Amino acid sequence: MKKLGVVLAFSLQICGYAQNPNARPHILGIDHVAFYTTAPDGVKKLYGEVLGLASAEPVEPGGTLRYTVGKQWIGYSPASDPKSADRMDHVALTTDNIVALRKYLTAQGIKVPQIQGRGDHSLFFVVDDPDGHKIEFVERGKAETAPQVASAVSRHMIHAGFLVYHREAADHFYRDILGFRPYWHGGMKDNETDWLALQVPDGTDWIEYMLNQPEHANLQLTGVMNHISLGVAEMKQAQAILESHGWKPHGDEKARLGKDGKWQLNVYDPDLVRVELMDFKPVQKPCCSDFTGPHPSE
Repeated sequence: MKKLGVVLAFSLQICGYAQNPNARPHILGIDHVAFYTTAPDGVKKLYGEVLGLASAEPVEPGGTLRYTVGKQWIGYSPASDPKSADRMDHVALTTDNIVALRKYLTAQGIKVPQIQGRGDHSLFFVVDDPDGHKIEFVERGKAETAPQVASAVSRHMIHAGFLVYHREAADHFYRDILGFRPYWHGGMKDNETDWLALQVPDGTDWIEYMLNQPEHANLQLTGVMNHISLGVAEMKQAQAILESHGWKPHGDEKARLGKDGKWQLNVYDPDLVRVELMDFKPVQKPCCSDFTGPHPSE
């Protein structure tokens, strides 16, 4: 009887989406983020040794490295153009109904390719946002037992950030169509907005607009802006884990209190992509704006 109830509930959900194509399926959080690299050995050292994340077999064509953060993952493939100034390949978001989401986006005028499958039994499609970033939507397949390491510095990737030059168009895509909601915004000056955080509609993960940057950013600037963030409960403990793995503070790699009132610590991969460690919750009142959504947790 219990199994029949689950089947009926699932059938009612599918029927509801079919009868109302304007109903947006859930967008639950970040599934994974993929980058390119020119130095795979350096990537292995950063993620496997310094951050202490577990490696896993790649699941995407061309992927050569993959590291798990709880149920999420970070992937790398060889850079086809080492002179390119951007090492971010795509950001992937999790949905609970890939078929209904494709119908919904198509009804909103978004050009959506056919759904594809992967060896891990997930289904996905990729669209371009207004700034040309590849945004992938994924419906996970069978439950995957991702490898973990006890000394991993984090088990939750809480946000991904990228350069945004067309804010009005980005807002229409992420807020109006996808239903993302404001979480926090701030800037180098209290009366300016250089960073805008928008949470997924059905979770606490967020994307971050990186605003007010030169149109033709070099590799170093793009690496800082097109980044990922790993959540930690307490930065002193996270730094102690890094130091136990042989890392020491140096240059820009050191803990500092961010404008949002959260402790942050940046490390960089060999191609200058920033991996930001960030407290789940602020330790002091943020500048510029209050938080308007729930904070993530492990």
